[in-house]
Amino acid sequence: MSEYRVIGVEGLPEIAEGDDLAPLIAAAVELEDGDVVVVAQKAVSKAEGRVRALDGIEPSRYAREISGERDPRQTEVILGETARIVRLRPPLLIAETRHGFVCASAGVDASNAPEAGTVVLLPEDPDGSAERIRTRLRELTGRSVAVLVTDSFGRAWREGTTDVAIGAAGLRVLNDLHGERDPAGYELHATTIAVADEIAGAAELVMGKLARVPVAVVRGLDVAGSGKGKNLVMPAERDLFR
Repeated sequence: MSEYRVIGVEGLPEIAEGDDLAPLIAAAVELEDGDVVVVAQKAVSKAEGRVRALDGIEPSRYAREISGERDPRQTEVILGETARIVRLRPPLLIAETRHGFVCASAGVDASNAPEAGTVVLLPEDPDGSAERIRTRLRELTGRSVAVLVTDSFGRAWREGTTDVAIGAAGLRVLNDLHGERDPAGYELHATTIAVADEIAGAAELVMGKLARVPVAVVRGLDVAGSGKGKNLVMPAERDLFR
């Protein structure tokens, strides 16, 4: 019978700018070759200094106009992280980030921020973040693991949010089944499985939003590869909603 385990890594301290996440992870869990280490975006962003204090931010007139009930200073930060506004219904703002992600508020979030009056931004380079953590874990433990950086996104046509991979290193993020045949002989023409997003969603079940468990280990999967989080972004020419 096929199976895998999802292990929440507890006991990590509150992450602050400059913290090296890999030693903290290595000290908290015994890693095995083939593990997928899933790290919440908030932990990565805090360690990389991607936190902004709202004090001192002067919102533009446009930010004030579209803020609705949101603090217009936070809206100004969101606009600074936005490459394109996809949909606007104040205070809801769906934006495309410079990474190509389409998400609420360009990924800017006040939840689980270090303190009141601050917001957390997405990492500048989530794939680079994942690769750095993976390299350091290999140096510290001698184990060959994969790393995912994950965040919560909403989905078109579906209620609720789920965690998805925004950064990846050391694993196959997509499983392309084009040309494969099902048991009845039907040839698959448009089936590509978002493996990294499925792992991210499974990990979130043990990490939670309020449990202060920013890391999980997914064990027992054969997903080694060289995919990146950017491979999960829909190309513009195939995006029916642009």
